[in-house]
Amino acid sequence: MFHHVKSLQFNARVSHPDPRFANLLLEQFGGENGELAAAMQYFTQAFGAKVPHPDKYDMLMDIATEEFSHLEIVGATIQMLLKGVNGELKNAADSSEIMQVMNGKAAKENIIHEALTANPQFVMITGGGVTPRNSQGIPWCASYIHSNGDLTVDLRSNLASESRAKLVYEHLMKFTDDPYIHETLSFLMTREVAHYKMFEAALDSIPNNFPPGVLAADPRYTQQVYNLSDGAVRGPWNEGEMPGMNKEWIFVEKPLQQVQETEGQTNLPQDFSKELKAADTQSKNMSAVKSAEVKNAEPKGVAQWSTYEPVNA
Repeated sequence: MFHHVKSLQFNARVSHPDPRFANLLLEQFGGENGELAAAMQYFTQAFGAKVPHPDKYDMLMDIATEEFSHLEIVGATIQMLLKGVNGELKNAADSSEIMQVMNGKAAKENIIHEALTANPQFVMITGGGVTPRNSQGIPWCASYIHSNGDLTVDLRSNLASESRAKLVYEHLMKFTDDPYIHETLSFLMTREVAHYKMFEAALDSIPNNFPPGVLAADPRYTQQVYNLSDGAVRGPWNEGEMPGMNKEWIFVEKPLQQVQETEGQTNLPQDFSKELKAADTQSKNMSAVKSAEVKNAEPKGVAQWSTYEPVNA
């Protein structure tokens, strides 16, 4: 159940109308890396986490709710930046708010031109309102959402989502000199960092969070790194110990030769029977763990999503 509090989480302010920046800011309203996409992604992911990970369900719902509040901040800021840009644009251009930033007929025509060239939809379709579209006018799309049904995969997707959103806010700050907008964008950018660390901590708190899913990786092909370019650079991604695996990388200097000699890697010289047996055992154990997580959390009898406690008046 949601309850809307009419005060914004952060006091969004703008110094003067700026339809061009309002259009850029639409990226964080209805864009691929925007607040609506983040809110819907975490909201969607939460349902699959409810039974096996009720604590993560609570976290995802909380962050999704905060993202909706950030969407409200972005929408409010865009609306303030469009002050005077509506169905009565020419008359509104004579208002005191607009006249603060321009002088005379030429400037009046300039603000109209800026609004139209930034995004014609502001005045022709939405009447100066905000809709879930990006800065190119492309409608928001559910394909922006990453929800895979495996919480460890979803949390890794969320780390990437928060990283991209932070960068977008950084880039946006380069295109406005309004100190009030900088304050708002700095707040929103910093909350992306906070959410990143929350998702990171949640991922670390899940035992056996790698590899994703249930099946163990095939030990015959896990350690190989193929030299697929001239003058390959060596580093911790292709030499030394694999992070967290207690295994060493195997650098295949001549992958074409290796493929030919092993008949497409189906006839390897090493005996992996022991490792394959261990991987099969790991897969069965992980399957049992995942199954038990769900079964143990399922209620007996009629399934019920929520438990209602009496509220003292």
